[in-house]
Amino acid sequence: MTEIDAPKAAAPSPTADFEVASLKNPDYVRKFDRVIDDLQDVYSHKIRPLEKAYNYEHFSSSAPLGNDDIAAKPMVLLIGQYSTGKTTFINSLLKKSYPSSHIGVEPTTDRFVAVMDNPTDRIIPGNAAAVSSALPFKGLDKFGQAFLSRFQVSQTPSPVLQNFTIVDTPGILSGDKQRDRGYDYTSVIEWFAERADLVLLLFDSHKLDISNELKAAIHALKGHEEKVRVVLNKSDMVNQQQLMRVYGALMWSLGKVVHTPEVMRVYLVSIWLERPPNAFDDCRSLLDSEKKDLLMDLQQLPINAAIRKVNEIVKRARLARVHALIMAHLRDQMPSFYGKAAALKQLSDNLPREFQAVSKKFRLPMGDFPDVEKFREALYGMKFEQFGALNEKLLMATDEALGTDLPELLQRLPHHSSFTGTTARPELDSDDEDLDGNNNDPRQPLTRNLTRSGTRSRYAPVKPERDMAAIIYNIVLFTLVLFFTTIVGGGIAMKMGWVDGMGPLIEFLKPQV
Repeated sequence: MTEIDAPKAAAPSPTADFEVASLKNPDYVRKFDRVIDDLQDVYSHKIRPLEKAYNYEHFSSSAPLGNDDIAAKPMVLLIGQYSTGKTTFINSLLKKSYPSSHIGVEPTTDRFVAVMDNPTDRIIPGNAAAVSSALPFKGLDKFGQAFLSRFQVSQTPSPVLQNFTIVDTPGILSGDKQRDRGYDYTSVIEWFAERADLVLLLFDSHKLDISNELKAAIHALKGHEEKVRVVLNKSDMVNQQQLMRVYGALMWSLGKVVHTPEVMRVYLVSIWLERPPNAFDDCRSLLDSEKKDLLMDLQQLPINAAIRKVNEIVKRARLARVHALIMAHLRDQMPSFYGKAAALKQLSDNLPREFQAVSKKFRLPMGDFPDVEKFREALYGMKFEQFGALNEKLLMATDEALGTDLPELLQRLPHHSSFTGTTARPELDSDDEDLDGNNNDPRQPLTRNLTRSGTRSRYAPVKPERDMAAIIYNIVLFTLVLFFTTIVGGGIAMKMGWVDGMGPLIEFLKPQV
């Protein structure tokens, strides 16, 4: 049986106690499940209605979250060029090969593979996995048959996979060799990145170039930078001096494509199923320490899973709220009767200015606004008649979820010490309250209504004035149109002899015509 190469010292291998992170504490599991159930309730009743009302998934290319997505295990996404050790990394964690895995110096993994836990080894094809209610991959059917034929779920019994799912991706080639995949590789990466808890970018110490497709895949990770870790694999294939230069070259290459002021975390590791004889040992202690840090990151995934899920729901709610305000603003700029196509084109051309207006009007940070080009593309052909005016009730429900319900769920999460069997704080009785007067009993389910008495949205002062002005404008416009139509139409009918015996009305219209 093969495993990760251990240090030469007598210390245990960094993977020896990897399975210690299993959710063994029944009290932790019970609280975790209860928080997840309430998180599903908050999303479906207070956030999803706002997304649906303003067609958020069409503009964000993000499918609605189902209960299976929220309750799914943490996910680790592996991205890298071919022969950087992605499949070897998975097999070394599992201490065995998963079904259909193949390792070689040539490009071997030619499909997306989700490696999951199961009592027996089996392979589920992509089409079956995309419609299975027991798997969190329902949204993948939108990428079509070309992708589903290159996707599969490989299941195998493993204590490691009881904690999280690992997604292996096809190795990326350089240049334009993979333009004819038949599906949008970047969009698939973006879909998985939204749902992943950790994204590992793997590089080989001898393959530091970033191809066009890898660059596009890294750009697809925008907005998820906190999940990304860089792994420089096969670091023992160069000596200490060369490793320092390789590390500097990698950071320089990443700086060209990752436009963030923060430095990305880079792990210098060397993961082999069989250690090559020409490996260097002058940095062995450094590589072992880096490997332990990487495995610690993986060990923390089950512990932080609920926190990450709440974080993703908060991020989604903020973006959906900004999207609703943008759509309501654009709808207000559209004419009531004619010239809608020209007005839509003008709004589309001036989207940056409209975004600035929405940001200033509602005091929203520009970092929450969508990409202008993607939004403009989604806006093409959109009919604003299907969107109502700004729905304050839905906004109040989303505001309450962001300001009250989701923070309360975070407070109800057990501490990390509960994970290992000890309790860091005493259990609250059902009548215990915190300093804010909120009941934090984890055994009490969420029973809040969509709108709470005394809760007022920050957008409340804006909507009545705009609605009243629109109503007055429409009434005046309708009255004027009706008046002139009656006068002109009646005069023409009188002159043409179409009207007979109208008496007083004709006498009234004569001086007007």
